[in-house]
Amino acid sequence: MKILEVTNVDFSLRHFLLPLMRALRTRGHDVIGGCADGPLLDDVHAEGFRIVTIPFERRISPLAHLRAYRGLRRMLREEQFDLVHAHMPISGFLARMAARRAGVPRIAYTCHGFLFNEDGSWLRRGASLLMERIAGRATDVFMTVSAKEADDARRLGIHVNPIAVSNGRDPAVFHPDATVRQRIRAEFGTPAESVVVLAASRLVRIKGYAELAAAMRSVRDAELWVAGERLASDRGEDMLALLRAAGLGERLRLLGYRHDVAAILAAADIFVLPSYFEGLPMSIIEAMLSGLPVVASDISGPREQVIPEETGLLVPPRAVEPLADALARLVGDPALRTAMGRAGRERAMQCYDEARVLARTVALLTGT
Repeated sequence: MKILEVTNVDFSLRHFLLPLMRALRTRGHDVIGGCADGPLLDDVHAEGFRIVTIPFERRISPLAHLRAYRGLRRMLREEQFDLVHAHMPISGFLARMAARRAGVPRIAYTCHGFLFNEDGSWLRRGASLLMERIAGRATDVFMTVSAKEADDARRLGIHVNPIAVSNGRDPAVFHPDATVRQRIRAEFGTPAESVVVLAASRLVRIKGYAELAAAMRSVRDAELWVAGERLASDRGEDMLALLRAAGLGERLRLLGYRHDVAAILAAADIFVLPSYFEGLPMSIIEAMLSGLPVVASDISGPREQVIPEETGLLVPPRAVEPLADALARLVGDPALRTAMGRAGRERAMQCYDEARVLARTVALLTGT
C-alpha cells in the first residue's frame, strides 16, 4: 500500500508518527510523511522517508486552512495513495476532507485529544465538535489514544466505531540506567544525592509551568530540570521567561530541546506534568518506563496512566499547593520513589509497550 501519514508540524511527525512509519515500512508499505516544514524533519529524511510539505497552520485562519486543503487535494489526486492516516484536530480535519474529495480508498484518523475538551469559548468548542462529526463521516478507521476519547467519540456521535489504541514507547530505549545516570549528573555538576524533578514538554502555559514554578519555590530540597522548547507555532506567554523569573536560582536547569530524553529521564528522580489538558502523554509513558514516579494533573489521559499511591500521585490542575505537597512528599521519601517507580515501569511494560501498540495500529490501518 502507498500510505500518507499526515500531521500538523515537524515536532508531531518526528516524535509521534515516526515509529509508526517505520513499522509500516518494515511490513513492505510505501510510507510518506506530510506536515508543515521544520528542522526536526532532518532526522526523518535521514531514515530515507520522503516528506511532503503541507502549509498547515495551528491557529484559526480560514484562508490558510483553505490553501492547505487545496494543496492537499491536488497532491492526493496526483500521488494516488491507497491510505491516508491523519492526526491532530485541524490537520486531521483538512486531510480527511481532502482525501474523501480526492477519492482515496481508505481514510484513517487518530485522535490525540479533542479540542472541544480544552478550555475555550462555547463557540470554539462547538465548532470543534461540528468539525469532528463532519470528518468522522469521512473516516473508515477511527482511533484514539485514550479510552476517554473513544467514549467521547461514541457518545457524541463522532464515529460509530472508535477504537482506543493507546500510545507506546520502546522499553529498550526508556529504562533505568545507573551508568547513564552517573554520566549525565557528572556532566551537569549535580551530586548523586540531589533529588531531581524533571519536566519534559513544550514550553507553553497549558503544560502547567506557572504552577510548577510556584510549587518548586517551597520544595527547597530538589532541583528542577526542564527539557523542552517553545515551538514556532506556539502562542501565549513565554514560559522560559517565567521560569527564569521564578526565583529558583541554581536549583533550576533549563535544558532546551534534547535528543537524549531517555538519558535525562534516567538521571532524574521524579517526573512532573501538571498540564491543563492532555490526550495520553508520551512523556508519562517514557517516565514510567524509566522507573520514575509521576506527579501529574488529575485530568483525562494521565488519569488512565497513573495509579494514585501506586505509580505516582495525581493533583488538581491549576493548583499550586497540592502540586507542591505531592512533590515534597516524594522528594522526602526515597523508598516511596523507588516503589512507585518500580510499579510504574511494570505497568508501562504491560500497557504501553510500543511493539504491541504499533502491531495493533498497523493491523487496523491495513485491515490485516
